[in-house]
Amino acid sequence: MELKYLFNSLPYIKPELILAASLVIIVVADLIITKKKELLHYIALAGIIAAGYFVLEQFSMNAFAFSSSGNKGMLTVDSMGAFFKGLVLTASFFVFLFSFSSNEINESRSKLGEYYALLFGMILGMFFMISASDLILVYVSMELVSLSSYVLAGITKQSLRNSEASLKYLIYGAVSSGIMLFGISLIFGITGSTNLYEINYILRSPETNRVILLLAGLLVFTGIGYKISAAPFHFWTPDVYEGAPITITAFLSVASKSAGFVLLIRFIKVAFIQNSLNGYWQLLPAVDWKTILLVLSILTMTLGNFAALWQDNLKRMLAYSSIAHAGYMLAAMAVLSNQGLIAILIYFAIYLFMNLGAFFVVMLISNKIGSEEIDNFDGLGYASPFLGVSFAIFLVSLTGLPPTAGFIGKLYIFIALVDAKMFLLSVIMVLNSVVSLYYYMRVLKHLFLRKAEGAPIELKVSFPNAVVLLMLVIPVLVLGLYFTPLVEFAKNSISVLGF
Repeated sequence: MELKYLFNSLPYIKPELILAASLVIIVVADLIITKKKELLHYIALAGIIAAGYFVLEQFSMNAFAFSSSGNKGMLTVDSMGAFFKGLVLTASFFVFLFSFSSNEINESRSKLGEYYALLFGMILGMFFMISASDLILVYVSMELVSLSSYVLAGITKQSLRNSEASLKYLIYGAVSSGIMLFGISLIFGITGSTNLYEINYILRSPETNRVILLLAGLLVFTGIGYKISAAPFHFWTPDVYEGAPITITAFLSVASKSAGFVLLIRFIKVAFIQNSLNGYWQLLPAVDWKTILLVLSILTMTLGNFAALWQDNLKRMLAYSSIAHAGYMLAAMAVLSNQGLIAILIYFAIYLFMNLGAFFVVMLISNKIGSEEIDNFDGLGYASPFLGVSFAIFLVSLTGLPPTAGFIGKLYIFIALVDAKMFLLSVIMVLNSVVSLYYYMRVLKHLFLRKAEGAPIELKVSFPNAVVLLMLVIPVLVLGLYFTPLVEFAKNSISVLGF
């Protein structure tokens, strides 16, 4: 790559440069600041806000970055990428706010610098994942995210389950990474390129070995499926979610999943699309992605929901719940249309608030009672009505019941499925939502319909935590009633550069 192309591309990665600079500043500040480690919280928030300012610029951009003469670049800067970067930054902002009040993080105060440095490393990797249009950059960015998250899963060392979560995450991640890399090598062997746009052009040739290409596509999907917790690549999720600090669990459930989904969208829509007719993607006949996504969607949502029925640990239950929600979004992806893509964007924006909110309530209660077991939540809805009602709103929204925003998210996926005449999948999705109603309502039963043993526990919510909780509750309620701006925003953000 010529030097002039390198410098010309720098304006397109301003958010990434800000994140990298913030990471360095945090490392240096951690070395300088010896007593008031709390200042690192504010430095981290400032870095996220600054990166968000430059992400806003990218909604109006359509460009390739890091390309040589006559070739499309390794990075694509478009409105869809900006939308998902905004989701990652919003999730990061809330997780940083959670970190102020997390007992797990505050008890490991000496590691606060490493904690935020690793989080910024994850966010930086996610940004490159979101924009990557070259398989080498895809792999490198995924490794940056993975290596940071392996350490963060076990950073507190407060119990054996933290170390266990980190070790299991590392083992599963290493296996999926190796499988994905083998798939990338096969694609390079078939096409002679790692650029998704060039791969698309070469795959249009009838001489392409479809058997090898199918194998390579499935191997690459293994790595992506691991990131989005799609069955059967989900085995790490419940153990890691239960063992990691709640802040990291919440971050993985939203930010990591969103980066993985946009990577899946780019991989299929860019590398395998032939043309688009009336908003429906006509894919190259090399790989039957529609059938693959349909089967994995049913498997993922069904396994996630039925496994959640038996969970007594709330973090573990929410882990299986997040697997089920990945299944719902895979159903929208299986439509292979712009309508399905819009549904995914709407669902993710709503999922961010309701899922982070659920984890935040679990964290606040766990801070007080020292447990995440559902039996220990008996009667706590009366000990703190504000927390109890907020938790109820988040769980009802996760179920997909009106008038919460979760209903709107599932409604748009349902509409996309019906428009594509995928009636069986839509029925399976509705039945899975009914199953999820049981384990979500089970939590509310413990909160409001069971009496606590012994003396009642007093749960007070501090003013800053109440503000954060309202910042999550209000969008869940408002978007359930007035969702037109979000829908229009999603429609304007589905542009994938080049198609």
